[in-house]
Amino acid sequence: MSHTPSRILLALAVCLAAPALAQPGDAPQLNLPRTAISAGMYRIDAQVAITPEQMQTGLMHRKDMPQHEGMLFVFERAGTQCFWMKNTLIPLTAAFVADDGVIVNLADMKPLDETSHCSAKPVRYVLEVNQGWFEQRHLKAGARLRGPAFEGGR
Repeated sequence: MSHTPSRILLALAVCLAAPALAQPGDAPQLNLPRTAISAGMYRIDAQVAITPEQMQTGLMHRKDMPQHEGMLFVFERAGTQCFWMKNTLIPLTAAFVADDGVIVNLADMKPLDETSHCSAKPVRYVLEVNQGWFEQRHLKAGARLRGPAFEGGR
């Protein structure tokens, strides 16, 4: 077998690309950047999903999540955002949030249910928290979330 420079370069490129081509495992993503979000006197420590890969994985494979935590999905531009619960093991509520932090609508989502839950109008943010978090705090559509992500949208 001949080891021409082009074959060696091709083999090297395949080896270097292999980790990027690997499918994500069944491990939850726990090391995303975080931001503080408040709703009145209540606080949420939210992981921030920005890249398509981070958004696609979301809160999949989590067996539990502390009550004060969540995940904020930040889209490049406002649009009708739809979420489902593929490979998601815990019940969640999705808050579809306008640029100024106002909750447009809320959707309770069941574990492993692949039904789409969509924003009632175009939004750039979706905040997922444990199901019941908003209800227990009497927060509904129209409530305002505050935090660094929403400061530019006033």
